[in-house]
Amino acid sequence: MASPLLASNSASVDVATIDRERILKAAAKYLNEKPVTITASHSPRSAGGLHDYFSEGDYWWPDPKNPKGPYIRRDGMSNPGNFDDHRKALMRLSVQTPALCAAWLVTHDKRYADHAAAHLRAWFIDPNTLMNPNLQYAQAIHGRVTGRGTGIIDTIHLVEVARGAHILQPSGALASTEFAILRQWFADYLTWIATSKNGREERDAKNNHGTCWVMQAAEFARFAGSRKMSAYCSERFKNVLVPNQIAKNGSFPLELNRTKPYSYSLFNLEAMSAVCQILSPASDNLWAFKTPDGRGIANALAFMYPYIKDKSKWPYPPDVMYFDQWPVRESSLLFGGLALKRPEYIALWKTLNPDPAVEEVIRNFPIRQPVLWV
Repeated sequence: MASPLLASNSASVDVATIDRERILKAAAKYLNEKPVTITASHSPRSAGGLHDYFSEGDYWWPDPKNPKGPYIRRDGMSNPGNFDDHRKALMRLSVQTPALCAAWLVTHDKRYADHAAAHLRAWFIDPNTLMNPNLQYAQAIHGRVTGRGTGIIDTIHLVEVARGAHILQPSGALASTEFAILRQWFADYLTWIATSKNGREERDAKNNHGTCWVMQAAEFARFAGSRKMSAYCSERFKNVLVPNQIAKNGSFPLELNRTKPYSYSLFNLEAMSAVCQILSPASDNLWAFKTPDGRGIANALAFMYPYIKDKSKWPYPPDVMYFDQWPVRESSLLFGGLALKRPEYIALWKTLNPDPAVEEVIRNFPIRQPVLWV
């Protein structure tokens, strides 16, 4: 379950022991929570049906000069009037299901596995409540477009769900036929993000959106058993993400130029680190990869580490929103600390908040149960 590269190092940080209490506390609460899928709500603004995921672009607002006309963009400022029921349901799944899978992993108590399976069954197997395996109608913009490639970033919240589902398989909570249907759902969604117009647009995005495409494709390929896609993601990391996004000093210029440079830099680092964690067998160690001029994940981590340790040293403008809520317990510090043998990263990781309560932070913090990863 762990990356082969990290298996020999993971014993140096007993994540199961560190997180046991928080995992079991959360899982005990979630045992009383019934599955809620996107079929529980629908927006009249959606061009899709009951089983189609729908969301609206965060930073798009009514035009004061034309209130009934097409929305206009205000970068970094989320519009509270947008439909977000489906996103909230997806985030709820991404918080509860991995926690239940983690609880099963550390206790082998079947209650946790059975309840995690109930969520997976509702979202991906039961024809009455499942979500269709596409995001054709995600991040729509009123008066402009019924869905966009940028909407695919919403399913970063399925990455840890897929990771947890893989770990859950030996529990027997899902019948073999059910597990095959679940795996096929992720295979179908992987095909959609790889071949659809929206999927290709998101893949080719230059900033964290492109990184998150690779993170999703890599984990979904791992779960679905697509070695071809895994190899493609590894090559894209080396030939596209690192060369186009990491500067010589380790910063992410495309994130620094936006209105939330601190949180976007952390977010992009999380996604890149997850890619390395997913795709680093001993024969192809992405943690050690560098371009000819020395750029790679190692210097990206080294760049951000001082500002995670002491945000007051951040030399760039503060984020326009939620700056005070960051950082949280970034998985990049744990994964990178293990892979790069940097104990100071792990020491800092241990001090940070693992369970943020602010929705905007949760939305940009997709890996919350590291015990499933190391």
